[in-house]
Amino acid sequence: MDVFNRRKALRAGGILGAVGALAIAAPARAEPWSWSPEGSVAGTGAGVDPLRVWDPEADELVAGLIDRGEAPRVNELLRTWTRNGQALPAELPSELRDFMEYARRLPQWTEPAQLDAAIRFNKKRGLYLGVLYGFASGMMSTVIPKEARAVYYSKGGQDLKDRISKTAKLGYDIGNANAYAPEGEMIVTCVKTRLVHAAVRHLLPQSPHWVNSSGEDIPISQNDIMVTWHSLPTTVMKHLTAWNVPIPADESAGFLHSWQVAAHMLGVRDEYIPNSWPEANSQAAQVLAPIIAATPEGAKLADRLLGLGGNIDLAILSKPILGSFTRFLLGDKLADDLAIPREPLWDPLLQFSWGPFIAVREGLLTIAPPIGDPYWLFDEFLRKAALIYLSELRMPISIEIPTMNRDMTQRPR
Repeated sequence: MDVFNRRKALRAGGILGAVGALAIAAPARAEPWSWSPEGSVAGTGAGVDPLRVWDPEADELVAGLIDRGEAPRVNELLRTWTRNGQALPAELPSELRDFMEYARRLPQWTEPAQLDAAIRFNKKRGLYLGVLYGFASGMMSTVIPKEARAVYYSKGGQDLKDRISKTAKLGYDIGNANAYAPEGEMIVTCVKTRLVHAAVRHLLPQSPHWVNSSGEDIPISQNDIMVTWHSLPTTVMKHLTAWNVPIPADESAGFLHSWQVAAHMLGVRDEYIPNSWPEANSQAAQVLAPIIAATPEGAKLADRLLGLGGNIDLAILSKPILGSFTRFLLGDKLADDLAIPREPLWDPLLQFSWGPFIAVREGLLTIAPPIGDPYWLFDEFLRKAALIYLSELRMPISIEIPTMNRDMTQRPR
């Protein structure tokens, strides 16, 4: 197949070879790539459209592991590698060990003081982050067409709860006080996720279902990773700003910095990582905002995501309430396109109560309003949702290299 010939060119020629070999097949943009690398953490770059850039270092390596049947053994060995400062298993293939030793290094521009500020931010804003990571960022993944299709047809679409638990691990790890410290887990999570992305790039082009629906040859470009990145920190900060949540400048910068480091650790080239919130918003306006749309695959994923709490005997985790939170954060149009029903009770309650709820929590009201069910609802929802969901997860969560695509003949879980 032509796609595999192009993959060989990518491996042989490195990043410049990849650009030349894939330029014809890369999906076209509505507008030419125009975001300047001068606004990146690198401050410079070639200005190549990230739609035409993948991860050749990881891609060749992981494709070889899968094709040689070595991935299951590698997964078994890597289950023991859980902490940032922990030595890699000695039995790993030497090429993989060399790559992972390189990939686990923090970028030279990492600022410990800013990571400390991020810790302060996460401690103060954990309540809001829980809502936004789950219902703004998490559900937004179902209206990012390329991401929705990649998830739906990959192995993650077969066992969605397992996939979501591994995605949630990244958000949990980056919010930990020791995220990037030797005893933390964020570096491990990023490096393993980078290997998973490489595996999906190798496997999905072998799925006729994905090929027939995607309109592209290889998934998860550098552009795609940054689209998902913007659905996380950029979207979170956009909502917090709209809610008038007061955030000290150093904590705002620290929160961004923690995600800048995460992007680097996920294999994104520094020339694509924004160096400030204005630059992040500028890039998001080009790569995220124009492509948001519901797809048949995304609608099915959204329905399954909202139903994950259905086996839990707790009204506050019911599908109607989860759907209302999604509608509140994504807006009526996207919620309607995803076929999320309107809820006559919960929809107006959120619209009416969220602003005062934020104000009460931030101490902005001089006269406290009556404390009743609307204010209890939000705190209780997040507390119980986190408690129950986390207790259901298979612990420890193990991020592993997939070896197959979704089996479309089997009922998804």
